[in-house]
Amino acid sequence: MATGFTMPHPDYQLSPITGWTREHWLAFADQQLLAVRPYFSEGKALIPLAGRPSSSGVLSDGMEGFARTFMLAAFRVAGERGDDPHGHLALYRAGLLAGTRPGSPEEWLPISDRSQPIVEAASIVLGLQLTKPWLWDTLSTAEQVQVAGWLQGSSDSTCVDNNWVLFQVLIAEFLAGAGFEYNAGQIEHGLERLEDWYVGGGWYRDGDNNGTGDFFDYYCGWALHLYPVLWSEFAAGRHPGADAKGELYRTRLAAFLEDHLAFFGANGAPVFQGRSLIYRYAAVAPLFLGEAICATPLNPGQTRRIASGAAKYFLDNGAYDGGLPSLGWFGAFEPMTQEYSGPASPYWTSKAFVGLLLPADHPVWTAVEEPSPVENEDMLRRVEGPNYLLHSTGADGVARVLNHGSDKYYAPGPDDPQYRRLAYSSHTAPLFTDCPVDNHVAVLDASGTPSRRARINRLKAGSGQAASWHAPVWSDADDPAQSAWRIATGTAAAHGYELRVHVVEGPGSPGLGVREGGYALASEVPVQSSGEVLSAGNLHTRMWPLHGYSSTGVLTVEGVSPLGTFAGCPYLEGPLTGDRSGFASLVYLGGEPPAGEPAAVELHLDGALIEACVELPGGQELKVTFEAPAKS
Repeated sequence: MATGFTMPHPDYQLSPITGWTREHWLAFADQQLLAVRPYFSEGKALIPLAGRPSSSGVLSDGMEGFARTFMLAAFRVAGERGDDPHGHLALYRAGLLAGTRPGSPEEWLPISDRSQPIVEAASIVLGLQLTKPWLWDTLSTAEQVQVAGWLQGSSDSTCVDNNWVLFQVLIAEFLAGAGFEYNAGQIEHGLERLEDWYVGGGWYRDGDNNGTGDFFDYYCGWALHLYPVLWSEFAAGRHPGADAKGELYRTRLAAFLEDHLAFFGANGAPVFQGRSLIYRYAAVAPLFLGEAICATPLNPGQTRRIASGAAKYFLDNGAYDGGLPSLGWFGAFEPMTQEYSGPASPYWTSKAFVGLLLPADHPVWTAVEEPSPVENEDMLRRVEGPNYLLHSTGADGVARVLNHGSDKYYAPGPDDPQYRRLAYSSHTAPLFTDCPVDNHVAVLDASGTPSRRARINRLKAGSGQAASWHAPVWSDADDPAQSAWRIATGTAAAHGYELRVHVVEGPGSPGLGVREGGYALASEVPVQSSGEVLSAGNLHTRMWPLHGYSSTGVLTVEGVSPLGTFAGCPYLEGPLTGDRSGFASLVYLGGEPPAGEPAAVELHLDGALIEACVELPGGQELKVTFEAPAKS
């Protein structure tokens, strides 16, 4: 962290699990803000950090550094009702004026169609809204006109048709509230598109791309819930629909948090799924927001435990080596970044500090920390919107997302390990390899190349289960609509075990086979193997072949996991037996090695209704039932 800056001593009376209090959050914010100070440009409008530039270029990246850390400073200063002992706002005030002054040597890029400044302008107006008495109101009329002039570039611009529409909502709302000309249509359009993407149960798609794929990830919480709720607060008293929409958004957030709380393991980590994961613990922003507007199923001690646990997880594991957040999970790991990721992009973690808007005497800060629901008992929850099966185990605090709905499929292209795996967890990460293995089922062609999962199509499944089918492809150019193959998969789960059943339909050429992988474990030392069990520290995994598989193996790789240098993944292989072949496996991931062997396997794979049942170690029965896809 910042040189010479240390965190407060842990308070295990108030926070017996993490030791973190509100003072730790304040100190963490100050550490990050002080860490970027040496990188401010002379006029303070840019914070150009070293590293690989984004696709938008180094000038945009410098502005991103300013905007995203300004958002952090705003939460920190507004949360303290203007108290700013380190003088953060003075720097951002100077930079705001230098960046928006026409002809300035540090003039920001204009806001134009589908440009990155739209994103960063939203962070800037959020900061200005929050710090209005201490920054905006201190500007002269001419200075306010200057800043508004730059922001008004958004009024004539188009944006990407996903969560970006909410950036324009915030920009237009700030201009309206400040008394400047604004594009009212952008507010209405953005809120209308939000309705188009709502799928029920508190869940939003992040855009729809004309129906080509399903887009579910952490943007649902840190953008599609966060921005509308904040907009309704800012627009209250000005927009006639703000109060009613605010109540609607509050109800939806409450529903979403019933699921979202299950995305955080007892280790503090969010489940590793989706894009922009370098934003890390920004995923806790909707949890704090739920406390702020009375829209949470958690009690205040649980909320703080999850949020502090997530922030502490990354701080303790080296994500801030040298004081600046890396482009990775812990240290730098470029394969998990996107082309739009620049050196300062990780400062979207600033959204987590929305919790500081809750005053020091709020219960979220004064209640004694309590274990999260994931730590208290085993949980199993099917989420219809994204077609997830959420499965967590209280004994080890492992949270899992079994994925039968989110694919982020646009068009033919490369495999996406952050969306298309069968399962993700809080304690593991997918392997970023050329050929997918972990938590993946594939047809192996004549050369041994595995197929990929692209567009995920939903199937009906039994209660507490999930199922889907996909048309496998083998290259970046393959269109699943043209594939002659189908793989249908059903999943059930209990006590850290997953029963997976696959029905593979296709030409059935001789010599072709199927491979299925389990969870990949990673560590800074080689993953250990004891019999069929793989272990990394206190984490253990195993796969059992129940039907159709003829061999087992372990993939060992280096440098392809964001969680450690070394990784290992169990897998099963078996031959295709004709035009329609069935396969079943049992997969385990947990904090203790599995005790015993499964027994009494029953399978019915030949009809339109697929059924399988297995007796787990310990005697409990686990069953999956799902409908096979209709023939095209």
